[in-house]
Amino acid sequence: MDYQLLSEETRRVCVEVGQYIRSERHQVAPEQVETKSRHSLVTRVDKHAEKMLVERLGQLLPEAGFIAEEGTSDRRGERFDWIVDPLDGTTNFIHGLYPHAVSVALREGDEIVVGVIYEVGADECFHTWKGGPALLNGKPIRVSATASIDDALIGTGFPYYDYSLLPNFIRSLEHFMVHSRGLRRPGSAATDLAYVACGRFDAFYEYSLNPWDVAAGILLVRQAGGTVHDFRGGTDYLFGKEIVACNAAMSEQMLATVRSFMYPAP
Repeated sequence: MDYQLLSEETRRVCVEVGQYIRSERHQVAPEQVETKSRHSLVTRVDKHAEKMLVERLGQLLPEAGFIAEEGTSDRRGERFDWIVDPLDGTTNFIHGLYPHAVSVALREGDEIVVGVIYEVGADECFHTWKGGPALLNGKPIRVSATASIDDALIGTGFPYYDYSLLPNFIRSLEHFMVHSRGLRRPGSAATDLAYVACGRFDAFYEYSLNPWDVAAGILLVRQAGGTVHDFRGGTDYLFGKEIVACNAAMSEQMLATVRSFMYPAP
């Protein structure tokens, strides 16, 4: 399997879909917005973008199945599955804000082998493949070298429907507000992970996530020299709904801090 070629072709597909999303900015009327939950919205643009992705990715790798946010296709492949978020940051998109992004990953068995994130507002395409470099618009990127949380800029996101860990999460926010250079919540987990990969964020953590939010970013961070864990330090971050992505230099400190707040010892 030529992962590099697949990554390049996937990148072209994501940019095409992103250009469609950009063309629809400010064209969505309030009555066209559907509410999945109070904080989880979907538009005709999300749905059409996903149909475009499913059609074009299906042509690239016909034997692959899909794990897609809007359910355009739920067919699973025997070996390969595309993990697709057609518009990560829909609430931003509806309100005319950036970032919002197209995020696509290819999973082979239990391993992510291609990852592409196209952030529409800045026209930035992050992509990588198994064994390859992490790239931003064709140029290599690396995670930051920041060695301490005290000197770090940290990205995060807020839960949309699962508030079971919210008190712990709020305490973690308070800690990082005091003990880091700052927190940012752009509103697109895929973009947050891409920003870790290119060193804009030193770390990112969030819970109540779905696989399409994080799949492409997981591979990008790793191929850029970073680390990815769940809050307990394990590997259940794709379907486990929680993630800590970090540069290598402060990975242990970041993970220990997040774990101490999110799952404190009794």
